[in-house]
Amino acid sequence: MSIDIDIIFKIAAIGIVVAVLSQVLIRAGREDQAMMTTLAGIIVVLMIIIEMIDSFFETVKTMFQL
Repeated sequence: MSIDIDIIFKIAAIGIVVAVLSQVLIRAGREDQAMMTTLAGIIVVLMIIIEMIDSFFETVKTMFQL
């Protein structure tokens, strides 16, 4: 099983953007928006991971003819 390096870079990029936006919002006194930005970033990353897991299970089903 090979790891798609693009996915790792995509998740890292999302983390960096969310961290920077969150810090900017916190320094601007918008803690609530910073929290929402962080939650949105987590949801996006989780969606990517869920898509990968779904793809993995589809591969397993095909492999075992389930």
